[in-house]
Amino acid sequence: MDPLPLPTVYAVSELSRLLREVLESNFTAVWVEGEISNLARPASGHWYFTLKDGEAQLRAAMFKPANRLVRPAPNNGDQVRVRARISMYPARGDLQLICEHMEPAGLGAKMAALEALKTQLQAEGVFDATRKRPIPAFPRCIGLVTSATGAAVQDVMTTLARRFPLVPVRLYPVLVQGEGAAPAIARALRDPRWATEADVLLLVRGGGSIEDLWAFNEADVVRAVRDCAVPVISGVGHETDTTLVDLAADLRAPTPTGAAERAVPDQTELKAGIARLLQRLTLTTSRSLSRRQQLLDRSSAQLLRQRPTRRLQVLAQRLDELAVRLESHPRRLLAQRGQGLSGLIQRLVRRDPRARLSEAATRHADLHRRLQTAQQRLMHAQRQRWQLATRTLQALSPEGALARGFVLVRDAHGAVVTRAAQVPDRAELILQFHDASVPVTRR
Repeated sequence: MDPLPLPTVYAVSELSRLLREVLESNFTAVWVEGEISNLARPASGHWYFTLKDGEAQLRAAMFKPANRLVRPAPNNGDQVRVRARISMYPARGDLQLICEHMEPAGLGAKMAALEALKTQLQAEGVFDATRKRPIPAFPRCIGLVTSATGAAVQDVMTTLARRFPLVPVRLYPVLVQGEGAAPAIARALRDPRWATEADVLLLVRGGGSIEDLWAFNEADVVRAVRDCAVPVISGVGHETDTTLVDLAADLRAPTPTGAAERAVPDQTELKAGIARLLQRLTLTTSRSLSRRQQLLDRSSAQLLRQRPTRRLQVLAQRLDELAVRLESHPRRLLAQRGQGLSGLIQRLVRRDPRARLSEAATRHADLHRRLQTAQQRLMHAQRQRWQLATRTLQALSPEGALARGFVLVRDAHGAVVTRAAQVPDRAELILQFHDASVPVTRR
């Protein structure tokens, strides 16, 4: 018979560790709703409490990095919903919830509706960044929409008075939470008087739970922000609170005080800036005056070196000399011009065209007589040469030779015969005499 196997024995710490691993690996995150009791807040900043309902209870812990985002802080008796990991606390062997998120119970449906509204408004372009208007740097008047009795209005007025006391503020008191708050805020934002009475509008409220701030998530209020006649700065709740109004506003501030700071410039900074500009202006002016004074000193020294008085005296003396020369110059010039005119007159007389015409006429007549004589002599000589040439031509012409008894012999064809060898026997010839022609035949 085989011996029974020995049982596995675990140390308490080992079993606790195994149970912890099983729980954490099978339950990564759960949502648990219950009532807070036995709440402890030690100096470390962590929270330890019990979640219970009518039949059971669980220990829970929420460490500082997670609980610092919970506003407002819970109290015993609050009904809450938490998102947590299931774990064990080995020191006591207790099952516990490690909470990562906490919200008031019943808020889940509201948050889902809020997300749906946010998606709808985003599709309408209510949150579009291109529609956001610039905030004036120096507003002439500021509109304020908030509760007249809350701490937010005092924070805003104090901040505006400290930063820029010159700007007036128009308060439009409204309810900021509870029934009727959303319609009142929407009416205030759509008031047409803002177009003429303010340059920018502050919509503010102090901190509170998400239920306290719910009026700033209503669709009518969000649309009214976009419909407002002037730019809107929102400062609702604390820095960790974000409402739909913050998304639609032209500028979002973390708190009411932050909204006031963004609405006006800081007079301290302005004064410091003016002082710096004045200092720069003074320094620039001083440097410019110094440079001009140096230039003036150099010009004065140069003027003294050049002794303008002495130069003026020399120029005055020169002017007097020129004046004397100018007075005597016309008389001398007139005498010179008179002598020149006399010489011109004498030259003109010597070149009188009438005398020249008379000389030319005498010369022309002499040349005409000489031309006629030369023409007559030339014609007489030419006539004698012509007569001599005529007699010579007549003596040498065939008719002259025939007249002196010579005979011109031609053949039957009219060609001149100069030798006897040119005439064959019985050839017909023509003898040309001075007065007639006689045909003959050679024998």
